[in-house]
Amino acid sequence: MESADQIAKPAVDAGIAELEATLARVRAAQQKYASYSQEQVDAIFKAAALAANCQRIPLAKMAVAETGMGIVEDKIIKNHYAAEYIYNTYKDTKTCGVIEENLPGGMMKIAEPIGVIGAVIPTTNPTSTAIFKTLLALKTRNGIMISPHPRAKNSTIAAAKIVLDAAVKAGAPEDIIGWIDAPSLPKTNLLMKEVDIILATGGPGMVKAAYSSGTPALGVGAGNAAAILDPSCDIINAVNSIIHSKTFDNGMICATEQTVIADEEIYDAVKAEFTKRGCYFLNKSEADKIRATMLINGALNAKIVGQRPVTIAKMAGFEVPEDTKVLIGEATSTETSEALGHEKLTTILGMYKSKNFDNALDIAEALLVNNGGLGHTSVLWIDELNEKAKLNQFAERMKACRLLVNMPSSLGGIGDVYNFMLVPSLTLGCGSWGGNSVSENVGVKHLINIKTVAMRRENMLWFRAPEKVYQKKGCLAVALKELGQELGKKKAFIVTDSFLYSNGYTKPIEKSLEQQGIMFTTFSNVAPDPTLACAKEGAKLMAGFKPDVIIAIGGGSAMDAAKIMWVLYEHPEVDFMDMAMRFMDIRKRVYTFPKMGEKAYFIAIPTSAGTGSEVTPFAVITDEKTGTKYPLADYELMPDMAIVDADVQMMAPPGLTSASGIDAVSHALEAYASMLATDYTDGLAIRALQTIFKYLPECYDAAVGKYAAPKAREKMANAATMAGMAFANAFLGVMHSMAHKLGAFHHIPHGIANALMMEEVLRFNADPVPRKMGTFPQYDHPHTLERYLEIADELGIKGRNRGEQFENLIKAIRELQTRVGIKPTIRDYVPNEKDFLDRLDAMVEQAFDDQCTGANPRYPLMKEIKQMYLNAYYGKHDLV
Repeated sequence: MESADQIAKPAVDAGIAELEATLARVRAAQQKYASYSQEQVDAIFKAAALAANCQRIPLAKMAVAETGMGIVEDKIIKNHYAAEYIYNTYKDTKTCGVIEENLPGGMMKIAEPIGVIGAVIPTTNPTSTAIFKTLLALKTRNGIMISPHPRAKNSTIAAAKIVLDAAVKAGAPEDIIGWIDAPSLPKTNLLMKEVDIILATGGPGMVKAAYSSGTPALGVGAGNAAAILDPSCDIINAVNSIIHSKTFDNGMICATEQTVIADEEIYDAVKAEFTKRGCYFLNKSEADKIRATMLINGALNAKIVGQRPVTIAKMAGFEVPEDTKVLIGEATSTETSEALGHEKLTTILGMYKSKNFDNALDIAEALLVNNGGLGHTSVLWIDELNEKAKLNQFAERMKACRLLVNMPSSLGGIGDVYNFMLVPSLTLGCGSWGGNSVSENVGVKHLINIKTVAMRRENMLWFRAPEKVYQKKGCLAVALKELGQELGKKKAFIVTDSFLYSNGYTKPIEKSLEQQGIMFTTFSNVAPDPTLACAKEGAKLMAGFKPDVIIAIGGGSAMDAAKIMWVLYEHPEVDFMDMAMRFMDIRKRVYTFPKMGEKAYFIAIPTSAGTGSEVTPFAVITDEKTGTKYPLADYELMPDMAIVDADVQMMAPPGLTSASGIDAVSHALEAYASMLATDYTDGLAIRALQTIFKYLPECYDAAVGKYAAPKAREKMANAATMAGMAFANAFLGVMHSMAHKLGAFHHIPHGIANALMMEEVLRFNADPVPRKMGTFPQYDHPHTLERYLEIADELGIKGRNRGEQFENLIKAIRELQTRVGIKPTIRDYVPNEKDFLDRLDAMVEQAFDDQCTGANPRYPLMKEIKQMYLNAYYGKHDLV
């Protein structure tokens, strides 16, 4: 806190032109200095610090003589600290050019100077603060203009000149440091407006003026540190440290203790120790006189700042022994009217008695709120090892940016003396609590601009699959033997649907489990488009049965329902809507899926060739209350084992064969076109498509004719699983987003829904000039048409030109769909046109917000999704 005369308005100020000229010289010097290398800057920084340190004694004498405040010997320490500690902390800090580089990550940070600093210097620390700020400016390649306090201008300018002369001798530009010779309000206001940043240390009025100037400012708030003494503290250490702190330069450091709060259990012992060590306790009359002397019209009397107790007592009208160290008044209130609870900046200390630790915190908080000091410093003396709960309580409640434990506050708060991790500084930010822009000790990082160079980098991608994938016709029996022989499982929970259960599909599983002595139970209540209610029902049964292995057998519905049951069984506390929350990047999602597999091992056995759910981290579930279909995605949902045995797929009916087969086509197409596609997924997608185009018609014919086609069924089983692996890692696209909603709103089987949207989405994505392309670092330009033509090449589909080849790919897909009995339009499945149109807008919005949309190479607008739906409904395949 400073007296108001630093900003007193003079009648005339004739030095404005001179100041403007000085500012111009400093700015020109700074522009030159900005080009200096780190080596040049460090040499200048060192030379300046050495020079200031060498002159610490003359400068201290000059400061005390000029201001009439403080102690020469202590000001010597402050000057020494400002030079030596600041140099030691920042000597190896990079402040020029590239200061941080991560080439693999594509990131580089470059330090640039801010420009010219306007430095307001207080009368309490006129030389040490000048040394501190000029050294920071030199280290950061900034120029600096100093505005000294009127009552300390000679000593402040002397300190600045010593630093400047040494810097210039070491190679700095001649005018890199400037100052105001005759401080005045107009000059200070001009300085604040013309510089690039203000570094203000002074009274509340000066700091407020700095923040109000329109120039970026780093200021400090008033200090009013209270030291709490807990009964567990070392009283001798605490009291003598507080005396040491309070008498340092006659209490002028803003972080110095202003009040002591001692627990009633130790209050008398604390008081006795203070008395023993040379402190003087005021009687009631003397305390009242001190109160009247200390505050004048509610403001601190500048005449007592930095004075000895004997001098202050004489001002108040009484005498104390010459060697008195501190005047201590026992305070009666935490209200603003109690002067002993205010910041004093001198050798006066207020003392409070607390009933307990909570009461001590109440007193300390009240002093900060009522009498100033919010954000600055609070102190606690305590047994930090055995009273951690109290220490944590102190840290949580005190609104101060420096919370000092078991250290003298003055030399503790400025940093690097009693704790080497606390940055040394003579400008202590108080955060928003104290009306400041920084909440830490100000250092070089606050005086540089950092340019971040971010170079485009592709994200790390992945390929994940179940731990084991068994394949080949007849592998089911062999794979299941692992449950007892290798995994030691005791209880199995089978999840399937009623059709598969009643037709004996679970019999081979049950037989194997019986032979291995594994108990089991079966849940067969899964319906198409399984609901959350179904999953909860299964999870409830699981909770009672307590399985250590879950076996899902069926199509996508059974496997998806079993995955959700698995989550609810292992983590009944999870919220479904949290799991269903959309994400842009699966690695950065807000919701973190719980760790799976701690209670049960998960096995997926597909009975149709299409869904791929046996090898994917996806599950689609319907909220039965709203009818909304939610695709969930997380690698925790990946099965531990997949058993792909064509024997359990051999007699799939025609409708299931065609729908699931075309579903696998959609998986491969979307995985190949996805922005997240990789070489690993591309190979699987292409091989799956080649296999499906060759063997799906044969499987369909066998289903219609009700005969087995072992080779074709096995090939289709493998193709569906390969397509599943592809989209498990490359993800899907807007085709699936739209298909999910056709299923939810109109109960169209999922594979059929994908087939109905397939041509529209391929045409939509193939546009070489889309309205919006997708956002992903490895996707650099719209090139999905080329990707589709690669698929055509691999399928042996040709054309005289690119356009014809693409049309022939569309034709081949359409012919495959027709060949396996899929009708061409949505209207064929939803004949009620009005119902379709009435629900279209809701369907469009949900499709846009579907999890699959984000990986699509062309980012769709909602009106584009709507047009695709309309095209697919009416069979019009114009480009959107």
